[in-house]
Amino acid sequence: MLSVNHLTKIYKQHKAVQNISFDLRHQQCTALLGPNGAGKTTTLQMLSGLLTPTSGRIQFLGRESINRSEIGYLPQHPAFFSWMTALEYMLFAARLSGLKRREALKKSRNALRYAGLERDEGRKIGGFSGGMKQRLGLAQALVHEPKLLILDEPVAALDPSGRREVLDMMKELKKKMTILFSTHVLHDAEEVCDQIIMLKEGAVKWSGPLHQLKYQHHTPSCILAAEESLEGWLEHLPYVSKVAYEKPSKAKIFLTEQSDHRRLLAECLNRHVSILRFEQKTQSLEDIYMKVMGL
Repeated sequence: MLSVNHLTKIYKQHKAVQNISFDLRHQQCTALLGPNGAGKTTTLQMLSGLLTPTSGRIQFLGRESINRSEIGYLPQHPAFFSWMTALEYMLFAARLSGLKRREALKKSRNALRYAGLERDEGRKIGGFSGGMKQRLGLAQALVHEPKLLILDEPVAALDPSGRREVLDMMKELKKKMTILFSTHVLHDAEEVCDQIIMLKEGAVKWSGPLHQLKYQHHTPSCILAAEESLEGWLEHLPYVSKVAYEKPSKAKIFLTEQSDHRRLLAECLNRHVSILRFEQKTQSLEDIYMKVMGL
């Protein structure tokens, strides 16, 4: 779908994006992660055709040029004409995307219905809440049924129920289009994305499938609590890489392999340890993100 090669954006002496490369596949959802100032918004704006790269290549569907009618874009802070109604704004966006008036009206109403705003199509946008404006922005990005949907912090202004609605929409949308979105909420990324791209200081720190990221950077661990002290022997087991004691009788133990949980449990039984708690721990995307980013 999209191939990015050595993309760079320089403002005076500041490199906002540094020589990044990645690919987006058809009907997959990719999350762009990184701290503030990492270059996420700059990257999305270059991919959507709003910024000209300093150097590098962007190939969309095998073409060097970007056809904006095939891309839907939701900026982090969408701007609206407060005097317009929701339907008027949608018709405006649809016509800019190249739709004929009759088709624009039909697809505008479909998009408003999809975003849960069908009852508000006649209301002035100036009276909309932040969450309603965010959903209206998503509707305009979808109105022309793009092949690539680019979303910059799509759930930032939404309450928990609104976030859930948008995430469910993204799960459905990726069945028929490619989605690239930036987010600070790692749990959301883990729930809906297939691919991960991590940016730090304008450079790619990691790029690839989510399952591969978890496999490469997962460190198996467990929590062990006992009636007696555990100090003095856990550290010397050959399959234990690290022990973090909360107190002498309770520790988080980092293991070499996932299967080492059974070896550790067997060792505890051999030593007649009075186990109060033995819990295998799984690493979240947030844990792995902190590890890859060196935070």
